Amino acid sequence: MEKQQLILEPIILFLPWGWGVCQSRSRWQALGTSPWQVPRCAAGQSDSQTMGDVQKGSPSTLCPQGLLSVIQRLKGSVEQELRIILLGLDNAGKTTLLKRLASEEVSTITPTKGFNVKSVHSHGFKLNVWDIGGQRSIRSYWRKYLGSTDLLIYVIDSADQKRFEETGQELAELTEEESLTGVPLLVFANKQDLVTAAPAAEIAEGLRLHTYRDREWQIQACSALSGEGVQDGMNWISSQIMNRKK
Repeated sequence: MEKQQLILEPIILFLPWGWGVCQSRSRWQALGTSPWQVPRCAAGQSDSQTMGDVQKGSPSTLCPQGLLSVIQRLKGSVEQELRIILLGLDNAGKTTLLKRLASEEVSTITPTKGFNVKSVHSHGFKLNVWDIGGQRSIRSYWRKYLGSTDLLIYVIDSADQKRFEETGQELAELTEEESLTGVPLLVFANKQDLVTAAPAAEIAEGLRLHTYRDREWQIQACSALSGEGVQDGMNWISSQIMNRKK
């Protein structure tokens, strides 16, 4: 009678989000036969537990490469990172907007004395957003953060009409910076939930955005406090990123 032994074989179960979990299963096999003669992930071999054809190539291909191949196909391309600068005068609502983008609590906000940095995941991209304080004493340092910027977000308090001229001048000077040449501009006309807020179209006219012919720009009415209009702005950012990748 042929002698048999119990063999534990590792299998890899692939989860929907692209990670493999190593488990084991058992089977009986005749003694003297090696269970590792042919790698389970080798080319031409398939297993219902490894979602069929893992990779193509010579039989000497190693299993970890097959795992990487499947993970990449399940997850897609590596998440692209982008640098976004978030600027505007003090009290414009920049930090509230940043917290809203990061899905954090916005009921308690303190003025930004230096800067905040948060990573926001949107449409398959990792957006590293730099929120720089807007006090007059800090604005001279804005230029130090502009290098390698992929997109500029400028936030305006739509209800603070006394400072429209001031914020417009700051924005005009920013767009003249060499490091921001051609960088897309998204203006958030914030605090539209207030009855004294000026419409986004009126703000765009006052900022003379129609004269900005060296870049793509968009003005988006929003309320960082309620979240209204914020996602529309993020959709525009994503469309700009995709257009630049083409």
